[in-house]
Amino acid sequence: MKNILVATDFSNNAYCALFYVSKLLASETCTFFILNTYSELTLSPGKTLPILNPKKYLKELESESKEKLTQTKHKIVLDNENPLHVYKTISQKGDLTSIIAQKIEELNIDLLTMGNKGLTEATDVFFGSNTIKVADHLKKCPLLAIPGEMDFHPIKQIAFVTDLKKDCGPKTIDQLLYIASLSNAAIRVVHVQEQHILNKAQEEHKKKLKDYLNKVDHSFQWIRNFDDKAKVIDVFLEKLKVDMYAMVHQKRNLFEKLTREPVVKDVSMYSDIPFLILPSQE
Repeated sequence: MKNILVATDFSNNAYCALFYVSKLLASETCTFFILNTYSELTLSPGKTLPILNPKKYLKELESESKEKLTQTKHKIVLDNENPLHVYKTISQKGDLTSIIAQKIEELNIDLLTMGNKGLTEATDVFFGSNTIKVADHLKKCPLLAIPGEMDFHPIKQIAFVTDLKKDCGPKTIDQLLYIASLSNAAIRVVHVQEQHILNKAQEEHKKKLKDYLNKVDHSFQWIRNFDDKAKVIDVFLEKLKVDMYAMVHQKRNLFEKLTREPVVKDVSMYSDIPFLILPSQE
């Protein structure tokens, strides 16, 4: 049985993430834990932060959180109608990132899912700030970030974006292979080429990656490096017509460059394609 943690702030994007992952794992026996967190700084729509009586405000937030979680659970059960799936709710006071890390260990979570954009984030933000914070603290569990209010369709092609500067490791690639196996998807390795030729380490990492992928349909694609990597990758992924793209979260690698560089508002990659963030397990 798979244990899936889905973070929600009750936005449409958050519900779409829950619905998407339930359809992605339609053939798997799963328990979905739907998590909502709140704190003294949580600002509900139409409300202002109280100056007096914060305890009363927290009690109201707790009650609202539990009520909306119950509503979300009922809705997904009706929308999904899958006897293989069980849904449980978690309402907890505290910091989202810390609580997610705690629940991943406590509940033996196999996959974390959340929306890219929450209720309070602008539509032209490159990548949800909460998503980045959570990704920065993941050690074992992959994160599937769902953009916008998209419909589910079967995954046929996954782009694995890499600069080949580090060995991904078999445990990390196994997580990618599992997602690909759900619908027999092909994996397209997209290498961002910074030099004309690969150095010795990159050649070795490419060889290992080929070995890891030898049992699935895969190919290697090469794109030249430009200053605006996000835009270049976006255009290339659109050309490949991929259904999901994946990267390994490692310090000082391509992931950090992409998620910290200036935003291009019309980059469609981040609004149209689910993003699988794989933790480095070296």
